[in-house]
Amino acid sequence: MPAFPFFLVQDFLVLLQGLKENPFDQNMWEVQSDWYSPTRMNSSPNTQYEFPGDRFIPNRSLMDLDQAQSLLTNRTVPNRNSNFNEAYRQKLQDQLTLDSDGNPFKMLVFRGSPKSSRKPLRCVDEMRRSDEFDSNMIKPTQLRSLPKGESRVLDAPNMRNDFYMNIMDWGKNNVLAVALGLDLYLWNSETVNVRKLFHVNENDHPTSLAWSQDAKYLAVGYKGSKLQLWDAEASKLVRSLKGHNRRVATITWNGHTLTSGSRDRSIINHDVRARNNVTCHLRAHSQEVCGLKWSETGNLLASGGNENLLYIWESSRMNSSKYLYCFKDHCAAVKALAWCPYQSGVLASGGGTEDGCIKLWNTQMGTCINTIDTNSQVCGLEWNRHHKEILSGHGYSPREQIKNQLCLWRYPSMEKVGNLKRHTSRVLQLSQSPDGLTLVSAVADGTLRFWNIFGPPCADNSRLSALDSFLSNKTSPIR
Repeated sequence: MPAFPFFLVQDFLVLLQGLKENPFDQNMWEVQSDWYSPTRMNSSPNTQYEFPGDRFIPNRSLMDLDQAQSLLTNRTVPNRNSNFNEAYRQKLQDQLTLDSDGNPFKMLVFRGSPKSSRKPLRCVDEMRRSDEFDSNMIKPTQLRSLPKGESRVLDAPNMRNDFYMNIMDWGKNNVLAVALGLDLYLWNSETVNVRKLFHVNENDHPTSLAWSQDAKYLAVGYKGSKLQLWDAEASKLVRSLKGHNRRVATITWNGHTLTSGSRDRSIINHDVRARNNVTCHLRAHSQEVCGLKWSETGNLLASGGNENLLYIWESSRMNSSKYLYCFKDHCAAVKALAWCPYQSGVLASGGGTEDGCIKLWNTQMGTCINTIDTNSQVCGLEWNRHHKEILSGHGYSPREQIKNQLCLWRYPSMEKVGNLKRHTSRVLQLSQSPDGLTLVSAVADGTLRFWNIFGPPCADNSRLSALDSFLSNKTSPIR
């Protein structure tokens, strides 16, 4: 049984005793019943009550909730106490709002860090008003601009001018691997050293390569259907993987799974740890598989073929050989594939010469988000990880002024930011550095051209508002 406060029990006993002695005393009943009435409190403000309510649990009946709400919400009418005159109120206000020198101040003020605040703002409202004024005065400026030229150009003799091959990849170890004819070279971007990994005979040259995600192994596909794993650090062949019977044009990694696509029209998943490496064999394309790319999460695989089709596969259902979607919107071979790094399920694909379109796909809904007709062969696509942009590399075009160039597009509007027209031959492939700041293009004229095109813009400290500094909503850029 819950315990009642002692004074409430005592008060109730007194009331019962009074009724027992004089049960017909109506006045006493009215007085007793009016003890906790808000009306009595308002009508007799000087009356003192011995037990107006529990000391720790307030009595709701003693509260004038309507008046309290009015006082809290109505800011136009000040609450005046009739016991004080206007002179006293003015003196009290001056004491609370003016300092010793007569300057206005506030007792409770939210202030930012002295290092981040650029001017002595007094409160958040003043910061916000100042930011609105500054934003109206600042004219919009172009923070992103393309470089005027390459940051570095390397000679790449004997590079094969073949649209379907993928012979360059930049690993997380900051080493660029590139196949030049019968040789495979490794270029260290930190030490700028170049070394040859191996040399092959004329009958079987590299046609595709890809670094593993941890950059411990380099996978190399060949014209004669071989697929090898190399330890690049030790310059040692680790193992050979079988399964294809024609050239391996594209390969991609997903953890310990190496996926390869071939001219034999098949896609094979290899578990590089297992003796029997083939874990899945897919046959959906009717011509050569020339583009493969796993999503960032590793649950979806995109494959493009020379028959103009684009397939989306789920990793959990690949053993059943059932694809998730088949997109038929391209009008030429689909080689260029790139998954969006900041929006899950968005894929960019590029078509060959007869198509010349960049298409954005929502692989969760199976729909095409956007299509941009570039009027030029799309040979490579790379997303900018620092800005919402995507770069495309182009080759042949019926229009002379737009072929062999790099184009930067703003996502998701796909508005063109600009283009670079420094190539004398078509772009065969694109790859970017591990930090996402530098991009390299392999060109059919036998050169590797490096571009500082993806880096963040320079910090503009004058654009950092005092309110943002106070709230810490902005962070300094990487570079």
